[in-house]
Amino acid sequence: MKIAEVTATFPPYNAGTGNVCYHNSVELAKLGHDVSVYTGIKSNLKTENSKILSIKYLKPLFSVGNAPFLPQLLALKDYDIVHLHYPFFFGAEFVYLNSILRNSKYVLTYHNDVISDGLFGLFFKIHKHTLMKLILGRAEKIFVTSIDYCKNSFLSELYEKNPDKIVEIPNGVDIEKYNPKNDGSIIRKRLNIEDKKIILFVGALDKPHFFKGVDVLLESFKRICNSNFHLIIVGDGDLKQNYIEKANKLGVNSQVTFAGRVSDEDLPLYYAASDVTVLPSTTMGEAFGLVLVEAMATGKPVIASNLPGVRSVVDDGENGFLVTPGDSESLASKINNLLTDDELCSIFGIAARTKVEEKYNWVNIARDLEDTLVN
Repeated sequence: MKIAEVTATFPPYNAGTGNVCYHNSVELAKLGHDVSVYTGIKSNLKTENSKILSIKYLKPLFSVGNAPFLPQLLALKDYDIVHLHYPFFFGAEFVYLNSILRNSKYVLTYHNDVISDGLFGLFFKIHKHTLMKLILGRAEKIFVTSIDYCKNSFLSELYEKNPDKIVEIPNGVDIEKYNPKNDGSIIRKRLNIEDKKIILFVGALDKPHFFKGVDVLLESFKRICNSNFHLIIVGDGDLKQNYIEKANKLGVNSQVTFAGRVSDEDLPLYYAASDVTVLPSTTMGEAFGLVLVEAMATGKPVIASNLPGVRSVVDDGENGFLVTPGDSESLASKINNLLTDDELCSIFGIAARTKVEEKYNWVNIARDLEDTLVN
């Protein structure tokens, strides 16, 4: 098949939507399909896998955050199917119009609800009840990372009326790249924290990802008050300085490393260096938590907010813990429980790797995606 993948973001920008698009595209190409990626984020991606893709950067007329305005998508043609990664404000609308003008087909991966307040919140609310309904309604199929998230998201009404249109296809991970055999000592030596218990957070530190809960994590870390613990925050963005200032204000700056954006080669080593990965997201802007799967593939326990979708990844008390969103006291308690119990960490880590091998292998996910696209 000739497939067009359409996404607002794409690696090396570090965000879940673009990463999912990348892996979907690569694995479909490996299965023999002709895959082109259309994105509004300029990609200088240089990996072995990127060579099998045609990555087309469309220069936006303007952008609002991670939403590039791309009327060039009206020119999409001669594809068997278009795979739209949504939300994509100022892009999805043109895929929808293109489908009408050319009588063409598209499928849609619904990554997450968009939640905000103020003027942006008003825009999202209007969009939800107007354009989003049209875009979702015309899609041949809608992929969701979990039915749990779907039932609790903006898709709930559509799911009740037409459940056959919704297909669960989770996000995944390269289980060879992220695995328990990786040597994290390189990172520990580099940061001079060889003898510490390491808590890891990985995520974009920008305004579109305000919901990641870094503030909550820092407050939890302050509550723990253990000089043998060290927090590593991997990621970059316009909120990074705010978080650095908060760490200083809380008096934990000497025990927190802001690693910035790390290379694709180094990221698996950060997971390997850690003892636990934490995803303390506060809203349903978090629909899945790809970093959780990456950590679990590395054989590490995880702690995450008890949110629809996210809780489908973490089995509470088996491979990690779930905590109430925004509850820094509970989060601190669970982190402390894990990092003071090596046996529990090991048991959770083994269970985590087993679940990833069974459910979140990108190769198997691509075959499921292919079956849906072909049929």
